[in-house]
Amino acid sequence: MSDDDPVLVVGGGLAGVGCALKLGDEGHPVVLLDRNDYHQFQPLLYQVATAQLPAEDIARPHRGIFRDYPLVQTVTAPVAKVSLSDRSVQLEDGTVLTGSHVVLAVGAQPNFFGVPGAQEHAFPLYSVADAERLRLHVRDLVDKAAAGEGTADATLDVVVVGGGPTGVEISGALAELMEALHKHGRVPRPGRVSLVDRADTVLAAFAPKSRKYALKRLTRAGVDLRLGVGVSAVLPDRVELTDGTVLPTRTVIWGGGESAAEIAGTAGPTPGRGGRLDVQPDLRLPGFPGAYAVGDVANITAGSDPLPQLGSVAQQSGTCAAENIIREKAGQPTEPFRYKDKGIMAMIGRNAAVAEVGKRRHQVDGPVAFAAWLGVHAMLLSGAHSKTDAFLSWGWDYFDRDHAATVEASTDPSRIAWGDDQADRPHIDVGPTTTGSDA
Repeated sequence: MSDDDPVLVVGGGLAGVGCALKLGDEGHPVVLLDRNDYHQFQPLLYQVATAQLPAEDIARPHRGIFRDYPLVQTVTAPVAKVSLSDRSVQLEDGTVLTGSHVVLAVGAQPNFFGVPGAQEHAFPLYSVADAERLRLHVRDLVDKAAAGEGTADATLDVVVVGGGPTGVEISGALAELMEALHKHGRVPRPGRVSLVDRADTVLAAFAPKSRKYALKRLTRAGVDLRLGVGVSAVLPDRVELTDGTVLPTRTVIWGGGESAAEIAGTAGPTPGRGGRLDVQPDLRLPGFPGAYAVGDVANITAGSDPLPQLGSVAQQSGTCAAENIIREKAGQPTEPFRYKDKGIMAMIGRNAAVAEVGKRRHQVDGPVAFAAWLGVHAMLLSGAHSKTDAFLSWGWDYFDRDHAATVEASTDPSRIAWGDDQADRPHIDVGPTTTGSDA
């Protein structure tokens, strides 16, 4: 292997795409590997799951992203093994690729914490395919409820596990959805949305003011908050809580935590907290020359504090790894990762959001928070889409509307008019649609 060999970037999410774009911009050959042919924008998964956006709108094909990057080769194939000791990647078909450097950007997977039945019966929400499976499942239950089939009292009831941004956002969107379905006469009664978390509040990473606002908005939307209690078991037709409560449901959405993708555990380094790989300040993996880990697969610190698994951390760490690889190739010393904090934020419903922005985490809610949410996510999208103005236009239209999405009740979901070549459509394989609590 030599410096003339390509850099192997394993994973085509925000971190991997950010890394490949920077290397391609600077004239370095790259091979980007991912089992999917698209880059997914995870912050909008809950909108796909509730049919407010079609899946294709948040899944940008790698071909389109790198159309003007002749030095970036994309390979769509499952990766069987990564060996950081010799900087090689083996595909499931037996093909072995080697590079001057390897950047591990394989992301995360749901962590079910050993809860019986959770992996078998709950719906995670970590990928476009997850979101599409959930949407199809909810649509099927809506049709059954409308036809009077099944157990009418609990057919549409949903239990969301986890009070972080994922759980709060999907709970708020589903509560709006259920009310709209009932209002439009699609179902005899709106399904009850219950949010369960062991903590005594939601959005634990946020300041008290933001948490109070989120609790108020969720309660106003009709969400049944089950706080200070955990899940002891998930079954096909119910959830059992640690306080003995039983919640009948056929839909359990798991937002209760994540761990590093499984392949990280066999790449060479000993996994650390959350199954993630501990990196040096410059994002290199100690003991493995030429190897980097970025995004959700890495334990990255700013000073002594661990950084959260956020899109902005992923994108910036991917770019930083690329810059350090360029320095290494030029015989220059690497530099530590310096995170530019964009803040934390969450959508609670169509007209409700919370955000904490800036170094001092200035707290805002309502339309101002939504503007911050929109701006930060537009910046995250800018590397994957050339027309962020289309996203901004869609966002303000979404926020200004005073009615909830009717989820395939009467109209198709609004589109983000990217203006991309329609030939470059992502190939989204949702797999079996009978997974989750109705299996």
